Amino acid sequence: MFDFIKDIGKNKELENIMAEIDSNLSNNYKDAAHEALNLLEQRLSELTNEGRLKEKARKEYETKLASYQETLKGFSHKDQKPYWDSKS
Repeated sequence: MFDFIKDIGKNKELENIMAEIDSNLSNNYKDAAHEALNLLEQRLSELTNEGRLKEKARKEYETKLASYQETLKGFSHKDQKPYWDSKS
């Protein structure tokens, strides 16, 4: 009934970027997940510098950003071996 209340203080742009990261992670789109993470970090920094985020929201987004950074650490195609490579 009052679902709109829990959206107060949230930034739709940052929420959309995080949804994109979640989607990319669930589909194993490694490069796209890293690109979206970089975009999240950039936009969060810009919005913070512009003073467009309340303190509580900023802290929540920074916590989420740190969580994504930890999740995506080492999440890349660089170390992935092709299944046909018999030398591994």
